[in-house]
Amino acid sequence: MSQSNAPAKPLFDLRARIRVRAAPAAVYAVVSDLPRSAEWSPECTGGAWVSGRPATVGAVFRGDNVRAEDVVAWAPVVRGTWQTESQVVAAEPGRVFRWAVRDKSGKVQDSVWSYEIEPDGDGCVLVHGFRMAGATEGIRGITAEMDDAGKEKFFTDWTAKLAGDLETTLLRIKAVVEKA
Repeated sequence: MSQSNAPAKPLFDLRARIRVRAAPAAVYAVVSDLPRSAEWSPECTGGAWVSGRPATVGAVFRGDNVRAEDVVAWAPVVRGTWQTESQVVAAEPGRVFRWAVRDKSGKVQDSVWSYEIEPDGDGCVLVHGFRMAGATEGIRGITAEMDDAGKEKFFTDWTAKLAGDLETTLLRIKAVVEKA
C-alpha cells in the first residue's frame, strides 16, 4: 500500500469576490489601510501599526476585535473584545495584500487573510480570502476538548461564519470605496 505525498487539505480555504467601480490602486489604498478595518469588518474594530513601515512586507498590525455571544454560540471561542497581531506577508500595490496572524510568541502562523485585485473594465474585481493550512494555537485551544463529531461540527459552522464575514466585508468595502 502506497502513501500519498499530497498535502493535507487546509482547515479553511475560502474566497469571496465583488466588482468595485474604482481603479485597482484606489481599492488597494483602502484595503491595505488596516486601521480602517472597523469601517468594513464584522469583527475588527480597528487597531494600529506597531512595527515596520505600515502596509509593507514585515510590518506588524495589532488588531482590536469584538465578537458577539451568539456567534457559533455552542463553541468555546473568544467572545467580547480581544487583540491579535498580524504581519504583512505580501504587499503589491494595486494587486495583492496579505497578512498572517501571529501566535502569542510572535511567530507567523499559516493563517492568512488576503485581498487580491483584478482589473475589470472601468473598475476591478476584489477577492477577499482566508486560508488556514493547519490548526493554529487558537484552533487547537478551541477544539482541544472536542470529540471527532464536535470538531466536524465546529469546522462546518466556523466555515459558514467565515464565508458570511468575507461577503459582508466585501459589500462594506465596496460601499466605502464607491462613496469616496
